[in-house]
Formats: sequence, C-alpha cells, structure tokens
Amino acid sequence: MASVDMLILLVFVIFSVTAGLRARRHASKNIEEYYLAGREVKGWRAGVSMSATQFAADTPLLFSGLIAVAGIFALWRIWVYGLAFLLMGFLFAALWRRAGILTDAELVEIRYSGRWRLPLRLIKAVYFGLLINSVVLGFVLLATFQIVELFLPWHAWLPDTFYSGLLAATDWMGIDLSTGATEFGTETATTNNLISIVLLVVFVGLYSTTGGLRGVISTDVFQFALAMGGSIVFAGILLWESGGPAGLMDRVFALYGTERASGMLAFSPSIEGALMPFLVIMGLQWLFQMNSDGTGYLAQRCMACSTDREARIAAFVFAWVQILGRSVVWLVIGVALLVFYPFSPADTLEPGFAASRERTFLVGIADWMPAGARGLMITALVAALASTIDTHLNWGSSYLTNDVYKRFLCQSWLKREPASRELVAVGRATSVIVLLAGCVVAANLDSIQQGWKVSLLFGAGIGAVLMLRWVWERINVQSEFAAMAVAVVAGPILLWAFPADDMEWIRLATMVIVSTGATILAALVTRPTDPNALLAFYRSVRPVGFWGRTVALGGGDPRGVRRALGQKLLATFGCGASLLLAVVGVSKLILRHPEETWFAPVPFVAGAVLLVPLWWRRLTEQSGDEEST
Repeated sequence: MASVDMLILLVFVIFSVTAGLRARRHASKNIEEYYLAGREVKGWRAGVSMSATQFAADTPLLFSGLIAVAGIFALWRIWVYGLAFLLMGFLFAALWRRAGILTDAELVEIRYSGRWRLPLRLIKAVYFGLLINSVVLGFVLLATFQIVELFLPWHAWLPDTFYSGLLAATDWMGIDLSTGATEFGTETATTNNLISIVLLVVFVGLYSTTGGLRGVISTDVFQFALAMGGSIVFAGILLWESGGPAGLMDRVFALYGTERASGMLAFSPSIEGALMPFLVIMGLQWLFQMNSDGTGYLAQRCMACSTDREARIAAFVFAWVQILGRSVVWLVIGVALLVFYPFSPADTLEPGFAASRERTFLVGIADWMPAGARGLMITALVAALASTIDTHLNWGSSYLTNDVYKRFLCQSWLKREPASRELVAVGRATSVIVLLAGCVVAANLDSIQQGWKVSLLFGAGIGAVLMLRWVWERINVQSEFAAMAVAVVAGPILLWAFPADDMEWIRLATMVIVSTGATILAALVTRPTDPNALLAFYRSVRPVGFWGRTVALGGGDPRGVRRALGQKLLATFGCGASLLLAVVGVSKLILRHPEETWFAPVPFVAGAVLLVPLWWRRLTEQSGDEEST
C-alpha cells in the first residue's frame, strides 16, 4: 500500500475509535443502553446501520462469484431478500418494538406459557448466538482473510527478527488460515492473516465494546458512506477502462460470444434446465430463512428505534438501500470483472472456480485502482468488515449476556439479580467468545458461497415458526422445539444425501416441507398456550392475523386483526414489486443489451413508480394507526 493509502485507512480508524469512545458513557449505564442505545434511534440511522452490516466485505465477493458461476439471474437469490426486509418492516418491526425485550430469544417468555419457556430461551440463545452467528461470522472472516492476505503483507513491513518469532508461533499452533489469494507460503499467509485479524478485532473492539450499539450505529453510518463511495469509484474506474457502459457490454459479447454472453447477462434463467430449481429457490429462500421475521440483529435495530413508525422506516431504508443502491453498483463491477479477468467453459469445472472468481473483486482493486483511490477502496472494505464484525459481536454477545448469563445463570440458577455494570462487563467479555467461534468456522470453509448455502439450509428449518408465532395464536413452545430439532437433525442429512449444488433446491424444499409440517403438527397435537398469557401478549404487542379466540377474550373484533394482516401483506408485496422492478429497470439502463433499445428499461421503472400508492400510506402513517382492533 502506498503512503496515501495508509493515511486514508488511518483517518478511518481514528474516526471510528473516537465515535465509540464518545458513546462509552451512555453505553456503560446498563445493558439496555449498551445493546439498544436507549431505544431512541432514528429510523433512517437504524436502516443505514443494517445496510452497513449486510454490506459486509464477503457480499461483493459473493456477487462476483455468482455472476461468473451462474450469470446475473443468480443475483435474484440476493435481491429476493428485499421482500423479507419489507415484510419485516410492514408487519414485524413495530411488534418487536412493542414487545419491550432486549433479544429475540427473550420473546419466548412473554409469548408462551409453561415450564419449557426458559429451556427454549436458553437453547435459542446458544443456537443463534453461537451456532448460526458463528457460521455467518465465519464466512465474513473468510472474506477478511482474502482481503488482508492480498493487501497487508506484514512479512514485508515488519522487522525480520520480530516476524520470525510470529512465524514460529504460527507453526507451533498448527493452523492454516491461508486462502490462496497470494503466492505466499501457507505459514507466511497464515501469520499475516493472524496479525491482521488481531489488529482488526482490537480496532473493532475499541469502539463496539466501549460504545455498545450507540457506538456501532454511529460508526456504521460513516462506514456505509465510505464503503458505497469506494464501490462507486471502483465501478467508475472499470467503466472508464472499458470505454463506458456500451463499451463494456460490447467487450463482454466479443469475449464470450452472443449466446453465452446473453445467458450470463439475462435477468431470467433458461427454461430448459434451470427454471424449476430457480422458481423453487426463489419461492422459498426469502420467506423460510433465519431472519424471516427479523430475528437477530435486524430485530435488534427495530427494537432500538424510538417509535413504531421509525422502526418501519428503518426496514424500508434498509431494503431499498441494500437491494437497489448497493446491488446496482456491484452488478456493474461484477460484469466488468468478466471482461478484465475472462474465463473459459473448462475453467468452470475446476473445484476452486467459485472461490477464484470471488477473489477477482480484490484482484481488480489491486490491478486497476491507482494510489489514493485504492486506499479509499481498501478502507471501504475494512469499513464493511468492521461494520459487520461489530454487529455480530454485539448481537451475539447480547444472547450470552442477557439470556444465558443474566436470565439462566444469575436469576434462575444462582437466584440473584446481577448489577448493571456487571452485565455490561460480561457483554464486552462474551464478544471474544463469539469471535473465536467465528474463526473456527472460517478456518473450515472453502468459499463464501459454501458457508452461505449451509446457513440458508439451517435457516430454512426455522423460518416458518418464526413468522407463524406472530400471526397465529395456536403456535406454542413445542412448535419452536420441533422446528429447531428438524433443522439440526435434517440439515446434515440433506447435505449428505444431496451434496451437489444443482440439488440445492431439493434440499431447501425438503427442509421447508418437513420443518413446516413438524411446526404445525406440534401446535395441533400438544397443549396450547395459556389463554391469559396470550391475552397479555396480545394487549402489549398488538399482533395481527389469526388471533380470533384471544381477541374475543379481550372483547375485540377478530375480523379487524385479520383485515390488518391483509393490508400489511398488500403493502409489503406492493413495495416489494416497486423495489424489484426498479432494480431491473435501473440495471438495464446502465448495462443495456446491445440488441435492446433505450426504451426497454422504461416499463420496469414506470411500473415501480405506479405501484407507490399501494404502500406509501402504510409506510408513513403514525404509530397505532395501522391496526383495526
């Protein structure tokens, strides 16, 4: 890295650490301040913070790999999540706020009744806080290793005597964190990556563990702006070197031929071979997943918002910035990398093809960005990494602190109430446990796509129960146990029985059918939740949907809550259609097929605008106006 590149990176580090230290006084008061920023966050800030977290440096690499492996239409696997984000906003965001809880695992104790609530809360805390969180953090850290291995050659910067001692320590530990991104030996690459990750974690820890969620959100807003700015500069440079958008498209067709290029740049799959798997995956993946109701750090950001309306706006900002703003820039970069680093059909058969195409995003930065611009992009990647790692450390430790340490260890087992400052200290300490678990996963992944697909499969097993518990009163604690048991047991079996990538749709469909069936069966054959517990939950949270008996018990009209559910779903799908039409339209405006006229994108953009009246009022209405109870 040139000196100007290092200077840009240093300025970013100083700003982020300072922001965390400024928030330290508030965060140290209690765990509600530490994990939810006092529940006074503005919606747009929470939405940008979510976007910064999911901007993660692994995602642009994933984009590049997906385009090369399966073409642009494979990006629908990411774009379709816009529907899930909007469903969270229009249906679930306000419910999370009203629940008055600190973590989503805590929800089970106010939603259900009986002695199995606490064991379920404990299991969910460990499941999400360590198992799921570690898998997600693992492929984020894998991207981290790929980035720092390429751009931070510590063996060339540090004194030989000092570095040789670190090299010996790495050899003694016997670990391998090399990614193949460089020609360094395994021990040298592993040592460099260990130095980088330790420094990155110390850096993230200085602001996230001191400032809590308040510090995380403050730095996320800055980090997202930096990450988007760097990506736009990168895309602009690649377009300039290609002769503009038209020149880029001409070069793609010249390199790959009309038939192959048209297939790679199509927004829909071929009818012959991929249509059915594509439709199954698209129909299931967005709905049946681990964040189907916002569970996790998305719910955390909603719970931190100041009002129901702000929570809804947070999800809306998140969806549009994430799916439209970010994706279009990365799409341009991914298509340009097809030109600057071409490949043959034979290359696609190589075992490491996906991982090698993911790395072209990083190689392109090193090869094509000049000093200064390269420093901006490297800093943007570090910012993306930091914003993701800080969230997963903060979110993961919230389970271990609030649900395991406070609720189970202290209140249930030791029969004592922990002090506020004690809990904040435990929260800072448990972040280290979450990080170590993520490193173990990262060391055993071959590519980002591999980790992503494993997490999708396990998430599909619990997606149904996470949504149904809000809209159907009959869901009980046994339903959640059944869904989690299916996910844990069926996941490894399906991976073994259907190992090939072209069988993924069978894995997902089987998991969804079995887990949803188990969820509903458990609800119908086991004892229902106590009516008084359901009524207390309904009165405080005001869910919508199929709550007929509970609403009638409270003297309300069951038709009103069912009607409210329909209105929210209409707003969700109307806004989702606007979003996805806008993605296609804007993408086609920038990357126009040589045989298409300038008018081709217009119907998509026009459709996006015409659908706005279906959802705008639901988005902007004040808290409490949306339910008809």
